[in-house]
Amino acid sequence: MNDVNDRHSRSALQRAALGLTALAWLPLALSGSVTAAEPTAKPAAKPAAKPADLKDWAPPGGRIGYVLWDEVSWGLRETPTKEECPNGFNIGPREQFAEEFPKDGKKRTLVETQLKREAAIWDPDTTPDEFPFYEATGKYAIGVNLDGKDTPEDFESDDGRKGIDNQLFRVVGCIRNYRKEGELGIITTKWRAQKPFNRVTFEITGVDSLKNDPDVTVSYYRTLDTLLAGPTGNYLPGGSQRIDERWGKRFIISAKGRIVDGVLETEPFKEILVPEDGMGDPAINIFKSAQLRLKLTPESAEGVLAGYIDVEQWYYAMNTSWATHHAAYGQASAASIYKALRRLADGYPDPKTGQNTAISGALDMRLTQVYVIHPESEQPASGAR
Repeated sequence: MNDVNDRHSRSALQRAALGLTALAWLPLALSGSVTAAEPTAKPAAKPAAKPADLKDWAPPGGRIGYVLWDEVSWGLRETPTKEECPNGFNIGPREQFAEEFPKDGKKRTLVETQLKREAAIWDPDTTPDEFPFYEATGKYAIGVNLDGKDTPEDFESDDGRKGIDNQLFRVVGCIRNYRKEGELGIITTKWRAQKPFNRVTFEITGVDSLKNDPDVTVSYYRTLDTLLAGPTGNYLPGGSQRIDERWGKRFIISAKGRIVDGVLETEPFKEILVPEDGMGDPAINIFKSAQLRLKLTPESAEGVLAGYIDVEQWYYAMNTSWATHHAAYGQASAASIYKALRRLADGYPDPKTGQNTAISGALDMRLTQVYVIHPESEQPASGAR
């Protein structure tokens, strides 16, 4: 019993020490400084000097973490003239209902109308869509070349990279819900940041320079702590994130990477699990053969998590994380989206049917710097799992 009490006492002292470390760092964060001691109960032997060129900065101990706080979009490249949607935007469930069941005096039953539409959401199929579906088009898209090929179906990035795989952009690019004007763009960041279930963190280790380093390790964790909120709706660097040891073990994975001109690129992770809790019914999106491409600074990171996204899981998360009125206001017809997802899926064929089960895509995201707190008995992940 005394051992248990001792452990609890040590844990309380460690948490207090970590809290004081974060508070001590906060004035430096507000003044633009990026130098801080390592996030342990022990003081750093020597604080890192602020570099003249922040991009060439090496984090203390060669470790730096970034926590996800903003899902900017599902890899949408939006232009002011909406050139990616030459045919306009897709209609939503309300408009489809009105077209399918016009007010023409004909009597229809509940089963023939509302229940039919509801069944199409929860038991979708791949039969031809009754309504026109407008895919996003054009030469350019956000993302990564996942398969090392450059085919007519692929895109080009704005910085000239060829063979960008992002078929999910074709599906959701012309649906208002997924654009900046849509329902999801308004509340996704709020839910990502506020709901503890959604907290995920990347930690880069073996870092000699944030500008150029040919060999780093990137580890992914589900973490437990809140974020340091800023006054303008963003989140401040300098907080800490404890790794979720109990429920988050299945999230832990790592891969090798490199930093070139301040941009991190990784080799493929086997898969990355991204938790999604919007309306209290948690789901998980699965990114297979996932790759990161992030522009790094000592205070933040931004870029994409790209991969082949499991279609059924993505569709389930869409329908359980968001309320019906979000789909209605954002003109997002679940039944039509499912047909498009299955039609454009381009990865991981089912061994029995040959039908692709995943679709290439990218999560465009913003992250802020944090200290990743490891259990005393463990070290940062090293090597792919």
